[in-house]
Amino acid sequence: MTAPATASHSEVQEAVLTGHAHPDYARAFGEFGTPRELPRCGGWVLEREISGTEYRDAMGCYPLFACQNWSHLKEDLDALGKDLVSVAMVPDPLSAYDLSDLEAAFDFVKPFKEHVVIDLTGPWQSAVTRHHRLEVRRAFKVIEVKRCANSQDYLDDWVRLYGHLVDRHGITGLRAFSRRSLSLQLDVPGASFLVAIHQDVVVGALLLYRYGDVAYVHLTAVDDVGYRLGASYALWWTAMEYCADKTHWFNLSGVPGVDEKGGEGLRWFKQGWSRETRTSYFCGRIFDSEAYDLLTRTKGASPEPYFPSYRAGEFK
Repeated sequence: MTAPATASHSEVQEAVLTGHAHPDYARAFGEFGTPRELPRCGGWVLEREISGTEYRDAMGCYPLFACQNWSHLKEDLDALGKDLVSVAMVPDPLSAYDLSDLEAAFDFVKPFKEHVVIDLTGPWQSAVTRHHRLEVRRAFKVIEVKRCANSQDYLDDWVRLYGHLVDRHGITGLRAFSRRSLSLQLDVPGASFLVAIHQDVVVGALLLYRYGDVAYVHLTAVDDVGYRLGASYALWWTAMEYCADKTHWFNLSGVPGVDEKGGEGLRWFKQGWSRETRTSYFCGRIFDSEAYDLLTRTKGASPEPYFPSYRAGEFK
């Protein structure tokens, strides 16, 4: 078995990590679980208590799990399983893993969501639909997009905008980020924060992460005025222009499935930028089957397939 990384080695690796792969990203979720390093593969998970029990489980950080060496993920999970009931995660679909790496590490690996991606090394503008290009031009007539040198200067606006998103869509649980979590996510190395301004008021914002040769739309939110003025079009176009000479790929994140209610608008919006996609996979593993079955019986099995079953409904 490969020995855990030494402290000096970890410090060197931490210095080159950014975005979802950086330890600071896992620490931004400290309210929802205890960040736990996977030292061989260089990734992080959140270790969580299972309410009302003595048991714990783990999940990859939302929305994507990233690591440096996928071939060592299985070794890390083998060690993790000594303490936990189960683990679940969605590996970054643009990471350099083989499907066999995931299949060796987990009990199941299932296609999850299609991520809309853009190859920024080519004429990416030509892939954008005519409708979206028109909306971009319309938005820029009344919207100014600014990339923030100090994103914390706009924390109050960011909290307000994201709170509007939470209220509008009834978001609960982990994704209803607190002010502290939103603030910490702004300061993760590799982050870029863009704001859309109309008449000196921030009406929208977009948080990007970069890791390796990929830029990721991490979070975005607009208020009612921003929605009416097309602030999202101006934000996303500016983000792509900014990343075009810095990264190969631009990941617009997952598209809601065709059977997901309420996702039609978001799916249409993202597919207007590109038709190229990459499949993400939902991966799960049970470490303690006896405890897993007990928890499922105690918590009550859900009629909908969910893993882990005893946490069904946590992201509703």
